[in-house]
Amino acid sequence: MLDLKFIRDNVQAVQKGLAAKNARITLDELLALDEERRKISMKADELRSKKNEANDAISKLLKEKKDPKDTIASMKSIATDIDALEPKIRELDEKITNILLFIPNLPYASVPVGGPENNREVRSWGQMRKFDFKPKDHIALAESLDMIDFKRATKISGANFILYKKAGALLERALINFMLDLHTREHGYIEVFPPVLVNAASMTGTGQLPKMKDDMYYLAGDDLYLIPTAEVPVTNIYRDEILDEKDLPIYHTAYSDCFRREAGSYGKDTRGLMRVHQFNKVELVKFVKPETSYDELEKLVNNAEKVFQLLNIPYRVLELAAGDMSFAAAKCYDLEVFAPGLDKWLEASSCSNFEDFQARRAGIRYKGKDMKKPAFVHTLNGSGVATPRTVVAIMENYQQADGTIEVPQVLRPYMNGLAVIKK
Repeated sequence: MLDLKFIRDNVQAVQKGLAAKNARITLDELLALDEERRKISMKADELRSKKNEANDAISKLLKEKKDPKDTIASMKSIATDIDALEPKIRELDEKITNILLFIPNLPYASVPVGGPENNREVRSWGQMRKFDFKPKDHIALAESLDMIDFKRATKISGANFILYKKAGALLERALINFMLDLHTREHGYIEVFPPVLVNAASMTGTGQLPKMKDDMYYLAGDDLYLIPTAEVPVTNIYRDEILDEKDLPIYHTAYSDCFRREAGSYGKDTRGLMRVHQFNKVELVKFVKPETSYDELEKLVNNAEKVFQLLNIPYRVLELAAGDMSFAAAKCYDLEVFAPGLDKWLEASSCSNFEDFQARRAGIRYKGKDMKKPAFVHTLNGSGVATPRTVVAIMENYQQADGTIEVPQVLRPYMNGLAVIKK
């Protein structure tokens, strides 16, 4: 959530940032409500001051053994006026908050302007494999090696769900355990294992609600949401808390199932593992001081990159343009792996700095001994990484002419020493 005072003092800059994010929002209504709220609040403050003065006068009259009846009547009249204003202030606060919740974060100054066509390649890593045969896509490989049963998954749940089996299930589990070990042992993250059902306050805190409600799975009977990413429960660990400055930065990593309705995926490639409703992901979440957050973002991206480097999968890092970024992000990098069977670059990780946008919504602050009052932390998160498209990249990059798939060296200890996936 943006700071209302910041919006009030920087209207043109905010409007420019919203336009860069393709947010069709005008600030006129918000500013009008804010002006009305401040006028009424000022009047209420003046009345409270008069009430306090009347209260002091009553005490003085009683001490002097004089009749305070007229002053008491005046104080009651003032109290009635205050009582009449307070519901109006609460109503305006609610209207203002409802507007603020739909306003996206502003792009950082260095973020390119425009849509996906203006995304900027920052760097690439790895060599594209040269095949002496026509590479298959992951769907053909999964079916021929009996690793994934797409038809039975559809029977069980519906389209775009996954049933991993045999070596496919083992590969998925190996990948998750490898990534958790990497991030906890080498990158300094503390592992947590959060719930996958969260309340509306948690979803609002990280920015999924109310803007993206249609993309969430909702359990009406319990008023709970299935998480779209572990970012939601992990960030909300510290909701409405004041952290000690000496404990920052805090790094958490978490494995979770992720659930997305993909309501806006019409027309996109949904074959195989490309776009599914339930998938696995290892998430990286950081809570840091504001002055360090952009250095922390670069480190976060490097942590995600290390996964692909150890798997020896070609990837590239893109800095997203403002119009292609998520609702809550101030700056975002996507990591895309190359899938030779599909002949496509596939997003497998997204790493973002939200600055204080989420912390303001979730009430996450920090306090140090030299600070006059608590300040909002900056939150960051990144996929470290999502498994479906990583599995696609492994299968398609490591396939061999005889239809088998070589297991990446780094995953073999997690797969009971299995070196090749065969029929």
